[in-house]
Amino acid sequence: MMHSVKIIILDLDGTLLRTDKTISERTKNVLRRCREAGIKVAYATGRGGSAEKVAPSELFDGKITMNGAVAKVDDRVIYERLIPMEVAKPILMACDRRGLNITSEMSGMHYTNYMIPEEWADVVTNYEMVDFSKHNKDAEKIYTYNLTPEDITFIEKLLPDDLYMVMAIDGLSMIMHKDATKSKAVSELVQLWSIEKSEIVAFGDDLNDIDLLSYVGVGVAMENALDKVKSVSNYVCGSNDEDGLAEWILQNVLGR
Repeated sequence: MMHSVKIIILDLDGTLLRTDKTISERTKNVLRRCREAGIKVAYATGRGGSAEKVAPSELFDGKITMNGAVAKVDDRVIYERLIPMEVAKPILMACDRRGLNITSEMSGMHYTNYMIPEEWADVVTNYEMVDFSKHNKDAEKIYTYNLTPEDITFIEKLLPDDLYMVMAIDGLSMIMHKDATKSKAVSELVQLWSIEKSEIVAFGDDLNDIDLLSYVGVGVAMENALDKVKSVSNYVCGSNDEDGLAEWILQNVLGR
């Protein structure tokens, strides 16, 4: 059993959430036991405002959204790395001219050039179709999906040095500020609580979790994780549909 764990960081989709986007009662109970034992619990997700719809606030001490662009404690922003409007606008306009479906997300609102698909209803709850030539808002994240290799090359050439793009399992491509990463947001979070890197356990499954799992003291990949994620992790637990992280925490942190 690990006695030095002071915080557990959880990715949401494919990790804490089952395939049907729910959290099992067993897993909820394990997270409650962690907090009762004095271990803090936080999530770090690529989601924005939709995170709170699937991850009840009462289970968490901290919340990291937008892949690390925003970190909050008690709804107070402690870390924020945005894409300034003057940087975002040329990218949005160029992608629009190319015919790509592109979205700029800020403060829970999705500004798009297309109708959001119905299957995204659980994630994209507020959106507005806009003319990007007249759009003048900063972005927490810019995203698009189902890109061809040529589209990826096109977008990468548009990005200045202070932005990066990461692809997810589901085909979503996210453009972020270079300092909007899960590891940097977690670093700010644990500094607030005087927690050492060696005292952090984190769970993940996708490419945007690699920097986090490489950064923390103990990185745990889900059984359903990509091979690249498993290769940088210290352990592999059961899948998200098998309460894998709950079982690992019971065995290695709480000692049942």
